[in-house]
Amino acid sequence: MDEETAIINSNTRNEKIRNFFTNNRKLLISITLFILVLLISYFALAEYREKQKLKISDQYNSIVTGYSQDNKENVKSSLIELIYKNDSTYSPLSLYFIIDNQLITEKSKINSLFDSIIEETSLEKEIKYLIIYKKALYNADSSQENELLDILKPITNSDSIWKPQAFYLIAEYFYSKNEKQKSKEFFNQILLLDKVDQDLKVEVQKRLNRDLSE
Repeated sequence: MDEETAIINSNTRNEKIRNFFTNNRKLLISITLFILVLLISYFALAEYREKQKLKISDQYNSIVTGYSQDNKENVKSSLIELIYKNDSTYSPLSLYFIIDNQLITEKSKINSLFDSIIEETSLEKEIKYLIIYKKALYNADSSQENELLDILKPITNSDSIWKPQAFYLIAEYFYSKNEKQKSKEFFNQILLLDKVDQDLKVEVQKRLNRDLSE
């Protein structure tokens, strides 16, 4: 009896499954086609992005390896074009090359390019903070106190791995201005952080003992 009941129940389930597929055939086909289109689009987009990345990589390498004083202006223009392509790797590298080789000397223009990368380029969080830190480093010698602090605020208000370096830069900035108490405060803040490289802690303690012990 139990065996007959099991057979009946199995047949009933099978019948329900067949009816479901029969009654919903068009819907199931549509869903399947939709999923296929999504998969094809995803892989096509991934392939396109990979090709674009390789293209930008080739452009960057060609530009920097061909650089000389004779084609300085052309190199500058080409690198600026790469910056505005908003590539997470080669836009920052293009700006660093411009800075290192002094292809642009106007700070306002360099800062505008920094802002373009920071605001317009899709970046991993810590990479973005690194670029912000580099912007602060670039401006440190000529910035007013509030300007430097504003640049670094996204880092100092976060738990970024670059936070100790940001505090160190601020401490050095105040030390260079002979504002030793403010410098000491920021050096001490580094020692209170959880995520600090041991070598940096040692260096900070040396600075406090040697230069700010009064």
